[in-house]
Amino acid sequence: MPLQFALRIAIGIPLIAFCSSGAILLAFQEKPKSEQGASESFDESTFLRGIRQLTLEGSRSGEGYFSRDGRAMVFQSERESDNPFYQIYYMDRDTGDVERVSPGYGKTTCAWIHPDGQHVLFASTQYDPEAKNKQTAELEFRSSGKERRYAWDYDPTYELIEWDRKSKSYRKLTDVVGYDAEASYSPDGEWIAFASNRRAYQKDFPEKEKVLFDLDPASASDLYLMRRDGSDLRRLTDVPGYDGGPFFSPDGKRICWRRFAENGATAEIYTMAIDGSDPKRLTNVNAMSWAPFYHPSGDYLIFASNPLGFANFELYMVASEGGKPQRVTGTEGFDGLPVFTPDGKELVWTSNRTANKKSQLFIATWNDEAARKALGLGATSVGGKNVASSSSTNSSTDRDAAAINAKSTQIEFRAADVGKHVDYLCRPELGGRLTGTEGEIRATAYVASFMESMGLEPAGTNGDWFHPFPFTAGVKLGPSNRFSDGTMEYKVDQDWRPLVFSKTGEIPQADVVFAGYGLVAPKEGTQAEYDSYVHLDVEGKWVLVLRQLPSDITSERRQHLARYSGLRYKAMAARDRGALGMIVVSGPTSGVRNQLVPLTLDGPLSGSSLAVISITDQIAQKWFEGTDEKLEDLQKSLDKGEMMMGFKLPKAKVGCSIDIAQVRKEGRNVLGILRAGDRPSENMIVVGAHIDHLGAGENGSSLAKEEERGGVHRGADDNASGVAGMLEVAQYLSGLKKQGKLPMKHDVLFAAWSGEELGLLGSISFADDFYKLYPEHKPKATEPKGDIGGNPHAQGSSQGLYPAVGAALNMDMIGRMRDNLVLQGIGSSGFWTPEIEKRNAVVGLPVVLQNDSYLPTDANTFYLKGVPILSAFTGSHSEYHTPRDTPDLINYEGAAKIANLMGLVARSLTNSEKLPEYVTQKAPENQGQKAMLTAYLGSVPDYVQADIKGVLLSGVASAGPAAAAGVKAGDVIVELAGKKVENIYDYTYAIEALKVGQETDIVILRKGETMRLKVTPASRQ
Repeated sequence: MPLQFALRIAIGIPLIAFCSSGAILLAFQEKPKSEQGASESFDESTFLRGIRQLTLEGSRSGEGYFSRDGRAMVFQSERESDNPFYQIYYMDRDTGDVERVSPGYGKTTCAWIHPDGQHVLFASTQYDPEAKNKQTAELEFRSSGKERRYAWDYDPTYELIEWDRKSKSYRKLTDVVGYDAEASYSPDGEWIAFASNRRAYQKDFPEKEKVLFDLDPASASDLYLMRRDGSDLRRLTDVPGYDGGPFFSPDGKRICWRRFAENGATAEIYTMAIDGSDPKRLTNVNAMSWAPFYHPSGDYLIFASNPLGFANFELYMVASEGGKPQRVTGTEGFDGLPVFTPDGKELVWTSNRTANKKSQLFIATWNDEAARKALGLGATSVGGKNVASSSSTNSSTDRDAAAINAKSTQIEFRAADVGKHVDYLCRPELGGRLTGTEGEIRATAYVASFMESMGLEPAGTNGDWFHPFPFTAGVKLGPSNRFSDGTMEYKVDQDWRPLVFSKTGEIPQADVVFAGYGLVAPKEGTQAEYDSYVHLDVEGKWVLVLRQLPSDITSERRQHLARYSGLRYKAMAARDRGALGMIVVSGPTSGVRNQLVPLTLDGPLSGSSLAVISITDQIAQKWFEGTDEKLEDLQKSLDKGEMMMGFKLPKAKVGCSIDIAQVRKEGRNVLGILRAGDRPSENMIVVGAHIDHLGAGENGSSLAKEEERGGVHRGADDNASGVAGMLEVAQYLSGLKKQGKLPMKHDVLFAAWSGEELGLLGSISFADDFYKLYPEHKPKATEPKGDIGGNPHAQGSSQGLYPAVGAALNMDMIGRMRDNLVLQGIGSSGFWTPEIEKRNAVVGLPVVLQNDSYLPTDANTFYLKGVPILSAFTGSHSEYHTPRDTPDLINYEGAAKIANLMGLVARSLTNSEKLPEYVTQKAPENQGQKAMLTAYLGSVPDYVQADIKGVLLSGVASAGPAAAAGVKAGDVIVELAGKKVENIYDYTYAIEALKVGQETDIVILRKGETMRLKVTPASRQ
């Protein structure tokens, strides 16, 4: 409720004013020294948990009050550029939708929702003939650059208004000169209590009171009661001083309010019967105590007061029969206007604990048990709901499982429903859902069947549910591999092995020359050039090179050379100098775990015109016999960073046959669409999540421990959780449509992408085939051609020229909610931040917003095609890409809430006339540049971290060097090997500079304490 009191200047007390949103207005009195710092030592968590900001838009907001069922809230806010005054807004707490209640002109305050949920009571000056002129004058004043001191305006044209949600019409309930405001309905909706200074405008107003009224219009304020239609008006208070802010008790028998002393210096909390009898003073704080509100039990009240100093308002509570107040909040500044949700489980209040110190609404979980203990009260009579637990099904087929789960799941976002989907997708018989396997087929069949049961239409190839795509699943050795050095034949996969990008076929016998590390690096800044081929003739010869890069060099030098040490880059340098082939040897000082380079995909399967093989150290050492050099001595010398001339190996004359066969398979996406009408809409919204995982870890990206290798990687978090979230959103939107509650303007495509773990194969294939799948969206010949949404990177536009896809939502790893949900891709559109603020007001998740739109997930496919993206992610962990990523570790409640948030965003998008505008971001400087990491620490960064300088670890490998050094999950790495670490990029490049086997310092922060440890990097290869 708005609160204004003015201390009479005549007695020398500083003038102070308050607005309903809690801003301290005209002047502050410095807090006595004995009271300074009192707030800082108070622990708010005794009564309040999970405090978060509820409203974020506009310059200020405040006074939030709930509907009887708690599913709606009204509040006042200054958030429109053409209106300098508070307006009233209605928030649907199921969806986050916000609509303005007041007409957009005039001053407004003090809203309340009728128990029928369809009418809103508020005070307004909208019927003042000068309302619009006053608004214009105020805007002109502000545009001049001036700023007036904020004071609550007791405008005598304030009247009580009732708004009808259905008809959007207004009904005037009062019509007399004077300030009529601060109104609330009784629990049965029959009565309205309010404050008014109307008697000051009547002829019989006492002259002695008029003197005070001229200084302070609030001084004549009394409480009144009337029926809902404005009849049967009764004055309830008649003593000097400001009586205001009346609220009914939960049983409707009493009213609470605050009464200021006649001089305006103090205020206390009172209650009385609704007929004005039996007034009781509950507090004796001797400060400014105001804005009381009953707990739903009726056993106690909460209010605001400032005994700690004029400017420091905190929340307090007191028993409904009176007693010693107990403090609730402890944050310096303003906390006021507290309100309980109807179930008593949460508290909403107005506070300026914001970054800009402007007042907004905050919400927190309320600890009723602690409150009762502090006040000496018995157990509460307000009940609560039980949370459903997760369960699973046991069906024999994918279709049956989907059908059973479809019948047992509900339109609401429930932890149990998420659990059913995760349970099925992680079953052992699905084998880890590797793309192109029977497990992937079963998983995608389950999703398609569930989509069908929801009433979605198939949107894949030729009207099917699936969109198949061919891909190279890997490579294998063919039968015709042969390698000889002129003295003996060597065994493939034991003595030698071709590299995945090698030329295949017969390679004639030729001489071998040694080229050290085979590096060619240009001069950059202070870093000198390095060239292994100076004065070395390699034309038509095999080049023997060491596998990595010199190790006994400075970290700066190692970082410089690392960028040119990749085997593909070395092969390119040898090829450009005319070499016939390249032979890779690890060398005795390398410390690698496997001397032969693995035959695994390391990127696009683009071949080379150069034959490339790796051999054991034993073979290479044999070739040096008969020379004056030994391989080990040469490597030690080269490790110091010195260049040396290469030379021919006289005893080696190599020929070989290389036979590498590609393993071709087919994966498939699942595509289902929820139509807005009987024909395709002009634009569609995409909601996706990748369904594939690593199988038994055979594709090379597994992080399994040695004893876990070959085990099924069930991928509960990565990404059964995301698929479950996507299906929850599909069920929610399709359910709303069936109920007639979803006035869709755009189709919604739901997608389970496959091939994500292999390089976003499924979503990329979908993007390539988009116009084949949906020819109705193909640009007309007269229109500029574009990809999905138009491609601004190609077109040079700031937004898509042909937005067939208006936005793409993605959920990848949403199952391990801990401290925060990370929402990525915020920078792809200005639409996202206010939209998330609005929808998260309903869900209440702690979120971290990340602007970067170049992501290692399927959302990236769409961003590169000109589509605004939003991707949900809860961070990495020590079970990532291991068989330990299991369903029992999933936070099902958290995943359900994330799906709820994404579902509300999807609902808003499909209802929106105007789709998000695309914003082009510059790709990160390291985009596409792969760090050449030879050292391994076994640390798992937490990508959910926010506002932390350093790298927060979500885990460490139990047998890794970091764990051996004493590093733990939750530590923040701030320095490595003398290099400052402020972010993940600093950390990556610091690791790039490490020498395997050489002990170095690692500095961590643990619970605020700085610790310096010793770590010895192991070999990554």
